[in-house]
Amino acid sequence: MTTPMEYRRLGRSGLQVSVLSFGSWVTFANDNQIKNAEQAAECLSVAKDAGVNFFDNAEGYAQGESERVMGQAFRDLGWKRHEYVVSTKFYWGINGDMPNMHYTLNRKYLSQAITGSLERLGLDFVDLAYCHRPDANTPIEETVWAMSDMVTRGQALYWGTSEWSADEIRAAYEIAERKNLHKPVVEQPQYNILHRTRVEKEYARLYEDLGLGTTIWSPLASGMLTGKYQNGIPAGSRASLPGYGWLKDMLTDPAQLAKVAQLMEIAKDLDITVTQLSLAWCVKNPHVSTVITGASSAAQVRDNMSALDVLPLLTDEVMARIDAVNQD
Repeated sequence: MTTPMEYRRLGRSGLQVSVLSFGSWVTFANDNQIKNAEQAAECLSVAKDAGVNFFDNAEGYAQGESERVMGQAFRDLGWKRHEYVVSTKFYWGINGDMPNMHYTLNRKYLSQAITGSLERLGLDFVDLAYCHRPDANTPIEETVWAMSDMVTRGQALYWGTSEWSADEIRAAYEIAERKNLHKPVVEQPQYNILHRTRVEKEYARLYEDLGLGTTIWSPLASGMLTGKYQNGIPAGSRASLPGYGWLKDMLTDPAQLAKVAQLMEIAKDLDITVTQLSLAWCVKNPHVSTVITGASSAAQVRDNMSALDVLPLLTDEVMARIDAVNQD
């Protein structure tokens, strides 16, 4: 990577995040990926050296162990707290299926969930706290109050949502505005070349109306956009891991694989990888605050960061070719 990291404001907030960031979903606390803090620290260090300042996590990743591994890695690296932005997310729960402790965004759960996450991370606060999914069984007003109180207490600096509909985000924002509460400033949606509608169409009005920022996940469509699934499920890949069998149908879908093959041809013409093409394509969207990348090795982190070098190659003509492959 030779291109300097770009930093973008998180929507209308003043918080600046690196346009490429690093997340722990699937990889951290996984015996087949990054199983301990030592391996995590190596990846975090390479990312930070490339200019990454945002590190994404969630309570539900590896049942809280992902937070423990990342927190220990921060301490082992000796990073000062002002040097990085870190997030966590709440909804799934990690305390079994007892009432109020899973699949909820009620006040009881949220107040206890943030305490647990901070303990596992070994931090006094997170920069971003997300509602990991919407909760149809809890009034949005209750969730907004609980998240706003979390910010008021200093346990999180900003709050947002993940995979909420535009109507739900707008409802939360308007409740916060009427009640003079801390407003949601960010949404974390899936976004990649093969999955575009929500970010580009459903949320279109929210960027200007609410100043919504986005920290997008799965920019490589769970690895499909690396090209490694073109000939089946390779051993050691994400879809081969225990508990991720649900990915297999998507990653072996002939229609989607045919699109990936076309994208690989475009990348070949540009003398770059389809991974670089796919990540750079996400960065090109000005409504994307940061692209959350994942990796199970330092080498993969370096490869992901090199996507910034290929941005100048994504001309209007190239973008039109990509659009012609898929208009989800």
